[in-house]
Amino acid sequence: RSGKMAKLTQLIDNEVFRAYATYATIVLVKMMLMSLITAYFRITRKAFANPEDTASFGKGESAKKYLRTDADVERVRRGHLNDLENIVPFLGIGLLYALTGPDLYTALLHFRIFAGARITHTFAYLIPLPQPSRGLSWAVGYAATISMAYKVLKTALYL
Repeated sequence: RSGKMAKLTQLIDNEVFRAYATYATIVLVKMMLMSLITAYFRITRKAFANPEDTASFGKGESAKKYLRTDADVERVRRGHLNDLENIVPFLGIGLLYALTGPDLYTALLHFRIFAGARITHTFAYLIPLPQPSRGLSWAVGYAATISMAYKVLKTALYL
């Protein structure tokens, strides 16, 4: 193994990598849906951030009233931002974790906990569910990512 890179076919045949790819895709699609939900709320609440987005509702001064913030739109945006802050680190750390050769069961547990926590977090944000549901779902997902990061550092520590 020294000095040799894994071939792409070796990664695709690796069950842990396939599990990572599955759950990474799930959370990425979930994050992409947040963009559509934001657009839906902007359109239904007629609350836009850019003047060109108001063109369908009038011109000049009459369109300016649609350049505003809306509590529902901002709530969705905060949920989307939280996804960016948590899913992006999961993608990098999860990939490195998958490459450390963990047991499939343990890897699936990490990936499923993270994905479930992010989906729960979204529902907790959008419904909204009472606290501590959102905070706990965030913490569970964050802990799964930290656990994977610990395994990566423990396996490949070159500090």
